[in-house]
Amino acid sequence: MKIVTWNCNGALRKKTQELDTLDADVYVVQECEDPAQSTDAFRDWAGSYLWVGTSKNKGLGVFPKKGNTVKLADWFGAFKQPGVINSNSSTNWSTADLKLFLPFTLNEDFQFLSVWTKAEGADVFSYIGQLWKYLQIHRDQLRRERTILLGDLNSNSIWDKPDRWWNHSDVVEELTAIGLQSMYHRQTGEAQGQESQPTFFLHRNVEKAYHIDYVFVSDDLLDQARLEVGDPSNWLNSSDHMPVSITISYEL
Repeated sequence: MKIVTWNCNGALRKKTQELDTLDADVYVVQECEDPAQSTDAFRDWAGSYLWVGTSKNKGLGVFPKKGNTVKLADWFGAFKQPGVINSNSSTNWSTADLKLFLPFTLNEDFQFLSVWTKAEGADVFSYIGQLWKYLQIHRDQLRRERTILLGDLNSNSIWDKPDRWWNHSDVVEELTAIGLQSMYHRQTGEAQGQESQPTFFLHRNVEKAYHIDYVFVSDDLLDQARLEVGDPSNWLNSSDHMPVSITISYEL
């Protein structure tokens, strides 16, 4: 089983041939358009897809291939900060308030949380703060075996702030506690914030390279999984992000 996560930097309808060279069972694509509002050719390629977005051109899509099927998971809930008495809206939130998350099952066998964290409408809890909030609601769902969390988190521990209690490092610690580990760091032995392989090049500039795309897998899958980051020489013409592929030696 091979799954690819990729921020396509828009206009996925023009990049499907390149993506297909990765020969995946499922593509999880950030910053892609809604096939329902795009071309016939793109709709045909998309097949029985899932999609959520902030506009018709800016969304998170899941595209199954090779006869695989995906189904949207029914993850909805709310969280309220314990011990807080006032009714200020910043002390409580619901799944629907957070952007952008798309939980799904693959062939009713594996569960996934696909992610493209956003800053929109979140002056304080932006990007990784959105995932931190999501974890407070859905921690129990993510404890299950055969679980994979993947996507563009727009985050790295190099941007941790000492007075912020929902840093990248805090989220990684929470994920580890519920049994999800970053496959890249497990495979390379590199520490968070010291990644030698970038996944993002700001303005496609090789001098401005960062690691902000991740795949976290449940502990039961760690020994069966292998991760690969795309080569910039092959992908920078298409996007400022590299595709990240996870291959699991498990027959669907």
